[in-house]
Amino acid sequence: MDYQAMYQEKLTTPEEAVKIVKSGDWVDYGWCTNHPVSLDKALAARKDELTDVKIRGGVTLWMPEIAKADDAGDHFTWNSWHCTGVDRKIITKGMGYFSPMRYSELPRFYRENIEVDVAMLQVTPMDSHGNFSFALGASHLADMLERAKKIIVEVNPKMPWVFGLNGTEINIRDVDMVVEGEADGVAQLASGGAPTEVDTAVANLVVPQIPNGACLQLGIGGMPNTIGSMIAQSDLKDLSVHTEMYVDGFVDIANAGKITGKYKNLDKGRQVYAFAAGTQKLYDYMDRNPEVMAAPVDYTNDPFIISQIDNFISINNAIDIDLFGQVNAESAGTKHISGTGGQLDFVMGAYLSKGGKSFICMSSTVTGKDGVTKSRIVPTLASGSIVTDPRSCGHYIVTEYGMVNLKGLSTWERAEQLIGIAHPDFREQLIQDAEKMHIWRRSNK
Repeated sequence: MDYQAMYQEKLTTPEEAVKIVKSGDWVDYGWCTNHPVSLDKALAARKDELTDVKIRGGVTLWMPEIAKADDAGDHFTWNSWHCTGVDRKIITKGMGYFSPMRYSELPRFYRENIEVDVAMLQVTPMDSHGNFSFALGASHLADMLERAKKIIVEVNPKMPWVFGLNGTEINIRDVDMVVEGEADGVAQLASGGAPTEVDTAVANLVVPQIPNGACLQLGIGGMPNTIGSMIAQSDLKDLSVHTEMYVDGFVDIANAGKITGKYKNLDKGRQVYAFAAGTQKLYDYMDRNPEVMAAPVDYTNDPFIISQIDNFISINNAIDIDLFGQVNAESAGTKHISGTGGQLDFVMGAYLSKGGKSFICMSSTVTGKDGVTKSRIVPTLASGSIVTDPRSCGHYIVTEYGMVNLKGLSTWERAEQLIGIAHPDFREQLIQDAEKMHIWRRSNK
């Protein structure tokens, strides 16, 4: 089969490609670094011709062109599977909304519940077999494209090619149009600044809990990054990786010789992930690296799959936690911040793993824009706050003041343990609150 001839037949301009989008359509941009650039710009230019075009995306790293105009909301609606600061700005503008999900279920959403009129996303250049790699964002893309009535791929020559399971590539035969994009490289996500004293204190509590041969999952944020850096500098050995998001910290750990995958029960020797975002260091490391394996998110985040990997260590963060052990990792009251993502999947999967541990890490306090410092350990979650991890699923909770294991604890024991790792300035008030809620029993400690 002459794949190059087929490629040339389907090659067109962004302006021509987006003409297939009609008012009322559902258009899917894919995920994170795979969001289109040239196609998005061309679609935005058609704004005044269109109404009620509903667009899906997630983990948005730059402001889409379709959202920039003052009257953009009269023509386009943004629907995010997982929010970043960019998504929050679109929501604040009044044209964006969040779509709740447990990330492992997203491919099934597309298979059973969702219609896609047009899909447009960035991919790698085509190989000699006619395939384009989803590169950094396998996630749910195969199922999303399976549902799409029309598929437009935007080729980015800077996208790293990553080897993967079934569901990480698309062939030219299944593509309707090809556009050679104008993106200058791949969008990057900064790995964060120098760790704070709190980050370091939390990392010092978590890293000693990790055994040799453990399998790691790191969430996004300064604290998981700090823990990753500390693991890279530790004496740990023969670690493995099975994670939702692949981040710079894994590169540091691998380059330090800590990752071999030697004792991994599944996908031995392979670092498995659903999507990736980071600096150019990350993309260079992943490009055609046989140790790194992309996979659909209903594989990476399946608690049953996770539970089969011994000594699974899941490290994530949170916004706050109440004295009952309910973890909120996605909103400040009704103000949406991120999403459930895969946190609950990994909290459950890690606990079910032989020797596995799930850690929710956070600073004990946060200072708002008004200069007021508040406790992240609260009596009850604020009205409108989302329960990301129910109290029945919590395992290890860590602040700079200590680490507690909630498994097997009654309500008064949980309250006492959590107050013990709260900032000292708030402990007395938390005790009074716990007494009012009838979950306080002063022990002999």
